[in-house]
Amino acid sequence: MRLERFTSKEDLYARAVDIIANAKNEGATTFGLATGGTMEPLYAEICDTNIDFTNCISFNLDEYVGLSAKHEQSYAFYMYKHLFHYKPFEKSYLPNGLADNPIEEATRYESLLQQHSLDFQLLGIGQNGHIGFNEPGTSFHSLTHLVTLEDSTRQANARFFDSIDEVPTQAFTMGIQSIMRAKSILLIAVGEAKRDVLERVLASEYTEDIPASILTKHPNVTILTDLQKGENEQ
Repeated sequence: MRLERFTSKEDLYARAVDIIANAKNEGATTFGLATGGTMEPLYAEICDTNIDFTNCISFNLDEYVGLSAKHEQSYAFYMYKHLFHYKPFEKSYLPNGLADNPIEEATRYESLLQQHSLDFQLLGIGQNGHIGFNEPGTSFHSLTHLVTLEDSTRQANARFFDSIDEVPTQAFTMGIQSIMRAKSILLIAVGEAKRDVLERVLASEYTEDIPASILTKHPNVTILTDLQKGENEQ
């Protein structure tokens, strides 16, 4: 695991773009993508580059259950708005939020993932340590599945909706094992709210209570953060 600290978000996101560009230049064609406020500056930076994804495939980490791809808070809409409209991929996969049978949809999506090995996976991290929507307590052996979102996750995402009541209670997410199959992983952690959980991951506190702690077992993970060392860190 490689950790890189930055004093400015601008430098952090510039470095993230370089990592993604280098991965593609070195042959990566299948990218796992993430959403959320952390990723918006990254996608904005990517859209200003000459990186060409038209021969690449993307898979998104997750999608809300109950929202159509045209809903402004669906992750399908987010990806089109922030990236795909400007940087289209040959094929982009996301779970179908309106699938008649969510359990079957999760199985279908996992099957697609197993047919297309991820060369590169982009991740954020939740304040409770979730990656994707894998909440604390999720098995490290989990595959793509349906999840009931914790109240803390819904509260964190409520800023994107008119009220907490509009935030879906369930979502599809790649499983932890699904994520760990990626050949390389880039995790971006910005903001003071992520300090505690990031410190616990860096301390190798390996536990399913902190889903992101599984990353300490992956052979090729880079973490970029704007958090500087705390007083108790060496």
